[in-house]
Amino acid sequence: MTESTANPRPGVARFRCVYYLAPVLALAIPFIVNEYLQFMANAVLVYILVTLGFNIVIGNLGQLAFANTAFFGIGAYTSAILMTYLGFPYVLAVVAAAVTGGIAGFLASVTALRGIRLYYLAIITLAFGELLRWVYLHGDKITRGSDGLLVPQPYFFGIAMDSETPKFYVFLLITVLVVKATSNLMRSRVGRAIVAIRENEAATASLGIHTARYIVLAFVWSGAVVGIAGAMFAALTGRVFPESFGLTEVIVHFGMVLVGGTSSIVGSVIGAVTLTALPEYFRQFPGMSELFFGIVIILVLLFLPKGLASLLARISPRFNERYYLD
Repeated sequence: MTESTANPRPGVARFRCVYYLAPVLALAIPFIVNEYLQFMANAVLVYILVTLGFNIVIGNLGQLAFANTAFFGIGAYTSAILMTYLGFPYVLAVVAAAVTGGIAGFLASVTALRGIRLYYLAIITLAFGELLRWVYLHGDKITRGSDGLLVPQPYFFGIAMDSETPKFYVFLLITVLVVKATSNLMRSRVGRAIVAIRENEAATASLGIHTARYIVLAFVWSGAVVGIAGAMFAALTGRVFPESFGLTEVIVHFGMVLVGGTSSIVGSVIGAVTLTALPEYFRQFPGMSELFFGIVIILVLLFLPKGLASLLARISPRFNERYYLD
């Protein structure tokens, strides 16, 4: 037996060490940054989950669906409403956001199951997000409309999330757990079936795989992940506005997926960091933030069409995820 046969996945142990080392090192962030940079670090954690959930449908499943802002808004408003009107603790509000996001994912999957694909699916899911934004805007009695719904101070198992530091540690814990769960899912039989559907749905069905079931699972998981991100966003900002879930957010989320790398968990993290943290530096120069956003997307699509994760994989093969990057 050769060495390659005995160990078909060289470097995996080291890759796992890097995966666990990164959040451990992140624990030191509150001690070395100011309040504003701490807020940006919290926002990065939120958008890591947004990009991760979006990437499941866009990258792994290969469906051109843009319901991510719908999932994001549903998660944010669900958690905010439950905490404001029913006094739910933040933990239960996050769980509820995941459930309602998953339900929204199921509703979005219905269009894909009816054979609607490509641009038609994109338009329908965009309309779904805009419809929900109209609901947020005109549901004054519950959502407070354009004034925004004020979110009460959240508590995580009795710990007050009254500043950016406790929010960071709670968000970091949630992000690590969700990323790990998604990684395990995509490396399982379910994940392999989802990727197989992306490659050739007809051939996958011919093998006896119930493709409709896995399409629904991908959308539901995507909705749940982005719904959790919405609950984190509500706690981060303290007030939820309908404008936070419009078409501009769709472009930003899609840019994060493209820049990081489609169908890559590592790419989801890289894309979120790149297009959340770095543009903030250019906000001190009027107009430069938007310019940076556009230039980064153009350069990546021209020279790294598989995203920055593919560049990382070239530098070190241990980052070449088995089920994500070709």
